[in-house]
Amino acid sequence: MNEPTVKLSRDHHIFSFDANHEPVLTVDPGTIIEIETWDCYTGQVTSESDTHDSIDNALINPATGPIAIRGAEPGDSISVTLIDIRPNEQGAAMCQPEWGQLGHLVKPTTRIFKVKDGVITMNERVSFPVNPMFGVIGVSPESGVIPTLDAGRHGGNMDNNNHGIGATVHLPVFQSGGQLSIGDMHASMGDGEISGTGVEIGGIGIIKVDLIKGKRGIWPVTETADSVITHGTAVGDINEAMQMACEEAYRILVNEWSFTPEDAFIYLSVAGDLGIAQYCHPCPGSVIAKMRIPKISAIPRAFNV
Repeated sequence: MNEPTVKLSRDHHIFSFDANHEPVLTVDPGTIIEIETWDCYTGQVTSESDTHDSIDNALINPATGPIAIRGAEPGDSISVTLIDIRPNEQGAAMCQPEWGQLGHLVKPTTRIFKVKDGVITMNERVSFPVNPMFGVIGVSPESGVIPTLDAGRHGGNMDNNNHGIGATVHLPVFQSGGQLSIGDMHASMGDGEISGTGVEIGGIGIIKVDLIKGKRGIWPVTETADSVITHGTAVGDINEAMQMACEEAYRILVNEWSFTPEDAFIYLSVAGDLGIAQYCHPCPGSVIAKMRIPKISAIPRAFNV
């Protein structure tokens, strides 16, 4: 039932989201795609002797694509359902001085992880379950060029660990076709990603692309089985990102599901969860907040369509 009809290899990848990107693949809404992705280092890190200082930063965060969806136009949403995420058998994570909340306590270090049978092994003492997700999911922006390291209204490097198997990410369309690209797989990543890395790994994703005509969020909006999750991004200011994630959740409740402003505010306070997707501080990238709205009968999905 969920067998891919199209395959796209990691040979087709980008390092920025560009308003003028041409697609390498064009598909109809409803298409299931097998998409192969690099790890965030584009294969540069294979051993614990490979540290941040030894890699080419120009090759960070490749995203496979771009993929155009027929009929997608500005004002619509491209919906990307993550049917399956299959990491490869080896990943890596790093820490370095002065990068992240604990950077003042560490020396440059790389750890290589083995991934097998649903278990991630860090060393002989530490192993834990696989929880795969994609860090980078985005489309061409309204204008200009945005590196895949950054996040914004177009999506990009949102680093939300809710973007795992079964999630659907609704991306606002700014250019005809949308030009979807995906990358930065993690076998596991914690909220905040405080060292700047999850278990960075390549692999295969099985995705389904759909189209919602005439509806879009200001920011990307994610759905899981029990939640609607909004986003806000900023450069360095987590308070600003949180404010935008809350305002996007408010807009969904008021504009899509006819909540009063007061009821929306109160429901988010008594039942919602304001959290942090990405806050490796200090760091050169975006900070990303997320607001989880529990689904109930009054809010069965993100958009009222």
